[in-house]
Amino acid sequence: MMVVMTGLMAALVCVGSALRITLPVNVGTTSFHLGNIMCALSGILLGPVGGGLASGLGSAIYDMTNPLYISEAWITFLTKGAYGLVAGLIAWSGHREGKRYPFNLAATVAGAVTYAALYLFKGFAWDGLLLGGLQSGPAAAALVTKLPATTFNAVVAIVCAPLLAAAIQKARHAAGRSLA
Repeated sequence: MMVVMTGLMAALVCVGSALRITLPVNVGTTSFHLGNIMCALSGILLGPVGGGLASGLGSAIYDMTNPLYISEAWITFLTKGAYGLVAGLIAWSGHREGKRYPFNLAATVAGAVTYAALYLFKGFAWDGLLLGGLQSGPAAAALVTKLPATTFNAVVAIVCAPLLAAAIQKARHAAGRSLA
């Protein structure tokens, strides 16, 4: 059952990542999407291992469908995998199995902050220094354009993922079924 749920959540992460609005900015583009909600939800529902795999795989698969992102799919696997992993570690700490709203909220915040830090570091090191050939000052300045969408994605995930998890857990409990 865990393999099936991990695959299902990976598919939802991929589709959520595809549902995006891309905005042009001074140094390229930025976007906001629903994939982060699914990454946090994966960690909450599946725990650290299943959540990390679903988040990483679903996001990397999305990247492999787009020529603009395909070369970074391995980075996305790691950074988005960390999102689900961290969310799962907190949501499932103390044998809670993602069933306590306050811990799910904290899990989503921690996952979002972890991902945002990794994403911004990737933007600085990979996009700015390595590929862009920028010095550290301009590479850091370029991150300013990523902050609005990164913050928006994080806030939407923090609001939505714990609520969705609560609804799914309630339905699961009513049906007498387990997700993991």
